[in-house]
Amino acid sequence: MKRNEYISWDEYFMGVALLAAQRSKDPSTQVGACIVDEFDRILSTGYNGFPYGCSDDEFPWAREGKDTETKYPFVVHAELNAILNNRGKNLAGARIYVALFPCNECAKAIIQSGIKEVVYLSDKYGETPMTQASKRMLKSAGVALRQLKTDRKEITLSFEVDK
Repeated sequence: MKRNEYISWDEYFMGVALLAAQRSKDPSTQVGACIVDEFDRILSTGYNGFPYGCSDDEFPWAREGKDTETKYPFVVHAELNAILNNRGKNLAGARIYVALFPCNECAKAIIQSGIKEVVYLSDKYGETPMTQASKRMLKSAGVALRQLKTDRKEITLSFEVDK
């Protein structure tokens, strides 16, 4: 008899996005993304961080201060990183899983890449003007928006496979 405590596809892909977020060196916000095709195959992943070749020791991680003294003009968001990391695969019709609802800049990239569904966990910035702009663009472009609802609180990973 097969086990019945396995995770759903949505939980699996969101778990991959959350695991990717663990690569982020951002001290305050770690976000990951996972892009999946219609056959439930992972096409790409990404997390928030500085562009390739830009040392995370040479750029600021601050959230407040003058614009160029904060992380905001430099950090590539998880969604955009996943789109750029896909290495030329066709993303038309794909789904993207993200822990945090995409910002307006990532929404533009999501739309342009042909992704047709955004699955997210949190919409904590949902009332901000930039997130409102994001939602407006995504809805206008016909991108489905779905907040992941699950009874599962955590997925535990262990490197101790022999136990």
